[in-house]
Amino acid sequence: MALNHILQVADMVTSRSFAVRIFPGDEVLPLCSLLDSYLKKPDIDRLVEDSRIAPESSETLLSMQDLVYLSSDDGYLGAMFNGVSFRQGETPIELEEQPVFRPLIVADKEVLLGGVEIDRLGVGYDRNWTGFARRRWERHSAEYRAFVAETLESVYGDERAAEIEQHNSPGWKVDLVRALASRIWESPFENYSRFIGHKLVYKSGDETVRSIMDRGGGICSEKVQALKFLTDHFGIESEYVLAGANVPGPVPEDRLRELLSTFDFRFARRHMRYWQHTALLYHIDGVPVLVDATNGNVPFLFEEGDSAERLLSYESRTFVPVRMAVHEEKFYYHRVAQDIPENLFFALEGWIPHVDLVQVFDNELGLCITEDYMVTPLVYRAEKTLERLTREYTQVCDQAGLECEVSPTWEMETGLGSAFVEAHPRAAAKVMAAREHLLARYDDCHGFGHEAGLVVIQLRDPGAGVG
Repeated sequence: MALNHILQVADMVTSRSFAVRIFPGDEVLPLCSLLDSYLKKPDIDRLVEDSRIAPESSETLLSMQDLVYLSSDDGYLGAMFNGVSFRQGETPIELEEQPVFRPLIVADKEVLLGGVEIDRLGVGYDRNWTGFARRRWERHSAEYRAFVAETLESVYGDERAAEIEQHNSPGWKVDLVRALASRIWESPFENYSRFIGHKLVYKSGDETVRSIMDRGGGICSEKVQALKFLTDHFGIESEYVLAGANVPGPVPEDRLRELLSTFDFRFARRHMRYWQHTALLYHIDGVPVLVDATNGNVPFLFEEGDSAERLLSYESRTFVPVRMAVHEEKFYYHRVAQDIPENLFFALEGWIPHVDLVQVFDNELGLCITEDYMVTPLVYRAEKTLERLTREYTQVCDQAGLECEVSPTWEMETGLGSAFVEAHPRAAAKVMAAREHLLARYDDCHGFGHEAGLVVIQLRDPGAGVG
């Protein structure tokens, strides 16, 4: 009896992968033909129907198409990105070569596995964002339309929602943006979804919308892409803006482009503050509308006309006060050339190793930030490290006048932990579920043998208003 041949395709940076049982005879095809049949132009329905690919893996397959192939404005896949290469283990494999299939036991059955990794470290910033968004919308268009309709009805009621959906009433664009921004702002500001469920290390706009549909959320750069993904579909013009703490401007655009080219972030902390945060500037019937739908430690922002212009003016030095966990900071918003945020998002999505851990630890966002609590992991190998980290968290919170409790184990049975569970039971359950994969990722990045505890900080009410 012939053994089944399994093609497994994985992306080196994002950890996305899918496996498909290829059709008999295809095992002799070169890599280019296998990728053409099973990545670029697969018959997904047939593969699922024949149990050649799991339904959840088919969704991953479709998302991985955009990591390898360029798309047209109409959303059709074209050639591969320049610089994409492939390897099997440590050995590079050319597109004209046949992958090697090696024996492997899966569920007590022997199969022949051809594992191929995608190496995109040589790719440039060539994504066609128009075609990318179109492809992602068309994949689940009915669900996105239902999300928009439900949001409008919950905010405005059936009659006004119907008027907005028909696009023929005064103010429909502003009302649509406001409703969707409010819905996204109300979703959790969190990192725990990186370590549960699909375990996406960084979500694109459409993936963040789907996370919100599942009662999850995201961080600022994910949420801003989610809002733009939705409103772009309805032809509402917008651009990304950058924001950061205590940086009234101007934006050092050339330096930021250099960082996105070299990825050498040494001695760049001052410049990186300019893209510490992101928001959206809409242009609706000649009126600027500045929207920040992040949540967490950032107040909901929906400024129109002159107030939006003041927030974007270097001369006015107008800022939004934001509580960054334990300190209040002045956030300044800046218009910027669009290649900078677009390339930043592309880099976060695919080129920065362990970007999921970067968001939790280096960017100090923890696992979630609500209006009243911040929960962050405490990872250590040695008792001395645990003692040092506990001391540092306690001292910083004491100085800020905040209550803080540190648990050396991953549990929430302390006073603050119990209060957090009672106030946010769904978020608490997802935090608890995140431990296993977060520790596996941390061990993969920093070496085996770590333990993890939790820090729960009770926050003051986040700042609101404009300074």
